[in-house]
Amino acid sequence: MKEFRDGGAQLSAQQLDRYFARIGVSGPRPPTLATLRAVHRAHLLAIPYENLDIHLGLRTTLDPEAMFTKLVDERRGGWCFEMNGVLGRVLETLGFNVRYLSGAVGRAERGWRAQGNHLVLLVTLDRPWIADVGFGDGFLTPLPLEPGSYRQDFLQYHVTRDGPRWRVHNHRYGGADGFDFSLTPRQLDDFAIQCLELQTSSESSFVKSTVCERHTPSGFVMLRSATLREVTAGGATTHIVQSAQEFDRVLRERFDLAIPGVDTLWPRVWERHLQWTAEQATGAPSTGP
Repeated sequence: MKEFRDGGAQLSAQQLDRYFARIGVSGPRPPTLATLRAVHRAHLLAIPYENLDIHLGLRTTLDPEAMFTKLVDERRGGWCFEMNGVLGRVLETLGFNVRYLSGAVGRAERGWRAQGNHLVLLVTLDRPWIADVGFGDGFLTPLPLEPGSYRQDFLQYHVTRDGPRWRVHNHRYGGADGFDFSLTPRQLDDFAIQCLELQTSSESSFVKSTVCERHTPSGFVMLRSATLREVTAGGATTHIVQSAQEFDRVLRERFDLAIPGVDTLWPRVWERHLQWTAEQATGAPSTGP
């Protein structure tokens, strides 16, 4: 079995079939721009971005096989290391030229500590393309690695460059304003320190709040703690989830997540919601609901 430099061993034909059944893509899959766009979009429409394992007391791993099993066979979602880790391995198996890059979300607030808190993929075809299914509410199809403005449906994105670093500016509804990255090749193991810190540090927003995000054909939907937010071309709407039963139902119906015992998280979810509400009322700094 072929070993890839970055994302683990080549997937078997059976694993590829299970992945494409998971995201609803069929037919030939040559390593072309059309395939890249189709797979990227289908992955985001089918597999949610979520951090529920952290709050269920389960350790998130960088092991390629564990990530594949979780997202594909167990029909769960994941965060950037898992989402882009699985996509990168799929693309490499299909014959794409994939580079794993170290990104930073929130560099303005966190400085050098933000480095490596986001995994980004660069896929080289006729030109380099930024691929990222692990940013939650980010772009639906890959962006060219070229400075400019790029519109996808009703959402506008920007790519800029500052010396050796590139930055993707998220759309105006984004939960985060974007991320920056360099083109230095990385391996999954290079993210081990950040992967551990983000799921254990009391300062981590992933530890503070549950989050689920999923793209839809008309926009995207986000559940952060008890706040359900949906964005379409008509704007953004917000609803506050009121009970453990509704929390479980929203996860099932809006994010296709059926997780035994997830309703036990509700007391902490509601506590975090009340804390955020109080912060908003007093004007205290907040990392979000």
